[in-house]
Amino acid sequence: MSVEIALRAARVRYGPLEALHGLDLPVPAATVTVLLGRNGAGRSSALRALAGIVPLAAGRVVWRGEDVTRVPAHARARRGLCFVPDLRAVYAGLTVAENLDLAAPGRQDEALAAYPELAPLLGHRAGTLSGGERRMLALVRAVLADARVVLVDEPSLGMSTVVASRTYALLGALARSGGAAVVLAEQRVPQGLPPGSVGYELRRGSLASAVELLQAGSGGAGAAGESGESGERGE
Repeated sequence: MSVEIALRAARVRYGPLEALHGLDLPVPAATVTVLLGRNGAGRSSALRALAGIVPLAAGRVVWRGEDVTRVPAHARARRGLCFVPDLRAVYAGLTVAENLDLAAPGRQDEALAAYPELAPLLGHRAGTLSGGERRMLALVRAVLADARVVLVDEPSLGMSTVVASRTYALLGALARSGGAAVVLAEQRVPQGLPPGSVGYELRRGSLASAVELLQAGSGGAGAAGESGESGERGE
């Protein structure tokens, strides 16, 4: 597998606290990579470092052989990187329809095909949605992105099992069919990942183990803590 993007000896600090301790993280192209670990393990910091949301205190970000450590987040986005954070991923004051127009201009039908649950909510402000509904709205940006790198923090947060399964199938298709490097931050291995997905377990900002996730729908394999799903309504 060719490496699409990678962290090289990456260190991330928040004030006096170091969140990543010289992390080496290769992310292969056309593959789903899952960053596993408990809260505080460094999963979100690794995604933010790849996206350029947080600066590196040391180390490098290398994208297709080019050092992009000093390339800002908006420029990485223009180059084909899509980042969906776990919080504040939608515009709460805008309607669902307006959020969809921003996330995927002219592709509302495709967005609603991916998440038909959003159709009756088009006129609702995003801030009034349940957690799972907001997550679907946020994930539209990822599943419809023509991106080379897709980074998603806690994709299924608040979703029902049915919608979560559909979400992982959509993200898997980005890798299998679209050739994207898809990176997910999770507390445990989700069901429905495509065969050949890769898992990295992080502990306190360092790489603890790496494994190839061979079977789709393996579910409990490689569990690294309790599920973060909140089980909110109807999604």
